[in-house]
This record gives sequence, structure tokens and C-alpha cells, in this order.
Amino acid sequence: MAGHSHSANIAVRKGKQDAQRAKLFSKLARYIMIAAKNGGGDPDTNLRLRYAIDKARSVSMPKDNIERAVKKGTGELEGVNYEDVTYEGYGPGGVAILVEALTDNRARTGNDVRTLFEKGGGNMGTPGCVGYLFDRKGLIVLDVKAQPDEEKMMEAALEAGADDIKREGTVYEITTDPTTFGQVLEKLKAAGYEPGTAELTQLPKTAAEVETEVGKKVVRLLDALEDNDDVQNVYTNANITEEMAG
Repeated sequence: MAGHSHSANIAVRKGKQDAQRAKLFSKLARYIMIAAKNGGGDPDTNLRLRYAIDKARSVSMPKDNIERAVKKGTGELEGVNYEDVTYEGYGPGGVAILVEALTDNRARTGNDVRTLFEKGGGNMGTPGCVGYLFDRKGLIVLDVKAQPDEEKMMEAALEAGADDIKREGTVYEITTDPTTFGQVLEKLKAAGYEPGTAELTQLPKTAAEVETEVGKKVVRLLDALEDNDDVQNVYTNANITEEMAG
């Protein structure tokens, strides 16, 4: 939707997530473990692992925790066997919600997520019911004030394989294919640009506008889902404003 800022949607919900640091570390450790399990323990050759480690470092996760998670993933240390699972459903107002989880018990996690949907005024749907409304993308956000040379920044991003660059208020939003996310991020950092946000995410193809009271109910459901220990990421196509998130 024209004028819809992906970074604004992320920013208004970031504070609550970052406040739960211990739980965040636990979730990131799982993410690192499964990345190392699937692609090996070398972040230079395993882009998913490199991204997971960068994400952990960005929230000051201790180095020992990161190394231990890598070793559990590669089998050097004994650890729990986690697997990826995605749930799809609808929130208040019929907005689309995607839930990404890492679990050692699909039945438990599925039941928990279904219950949270129902308690939050939504319902869990069948696989594929809302997934088509999102695109898996890399999203890199740069502060406009910190980028004195817009042309140079755009040239660096596009040469590295960025899909699109647009200005949204005080930030530039750079979107990439997941396969080129790492190289675009590295190119920008090498050119001296430090992103405020850099993550692989699910971006809605079109934002769903909702009334404030409905939006508040959506936020409560998203928060409840994110509070589940097995849930890694929650995405919605609802356009969440600061008033709703507050």
C-alpha cells in the first residue's frame, strides 16, 4: 500500500520484544542451533548462521552463549533437536498473521498457538491460507540523517543485488531477495553504512488498514504469540500504528 512503512511497523513493536532479553536470548540460541545443524558451524559458508549470529550480537547476547548454541547445533555438545514450523491464521478484523516457531514438540506448540489465536479473537487456519499475502525478503533500514550521500548508498545497494530502495519519512528501506541479503548488507557496511535494522522477514504485499480499537486487539494477540517460548517471529499485514501498540 502506498505510504506504508515496513520499518515503522517493526519499530513500534521492537521495544516490547527487546525488553524480554532473557527470553530473546533463548529464542536466538535456538535459531543459531538450527542454522548450524542445517548448514554447518562456519558462518563464512553458512549465511543463515551468519545472520543468526549477527542478530544475537546486535542485542548483546554473550559470546559464550553464541558459541555454545553453534556447538549444540553441530553436535559437538548435546542439545535438543528443534525443527522449523510455520502456522498461519487470522486475527481480529480478519488480518493475516504468520507465526514462525522452532519446536521439539510439534503437537504441543500447535495446540498452544491455536489456543492463543482463539483467546486473542482470531483463529488458526490451514497451511497456505495467508502465506500468499507475504513475501520472504531481506529488509535493511538506514537513517536518512546518517546517509549524507544518497546516490552513493543507492549505488552500493543496487550493485550488490538489492531489489528496491525507497525513502519512508526519516529512513531508507532497502529490500532484497533472501539469497542476496547477506551480500547487500556486507556491501553497505563496507561502504560505511550502519543499518538500524537488518533482518530476514515476511513483508505483506499489501497492508491492511484497521481501526484503532481493532488494531489494539491485534497487537495483544501478536504479543501473546511472541511471548510463547517456541515462537521465533510473528508477522501481520495489519498496519500497526504507535497508538495501537501503546
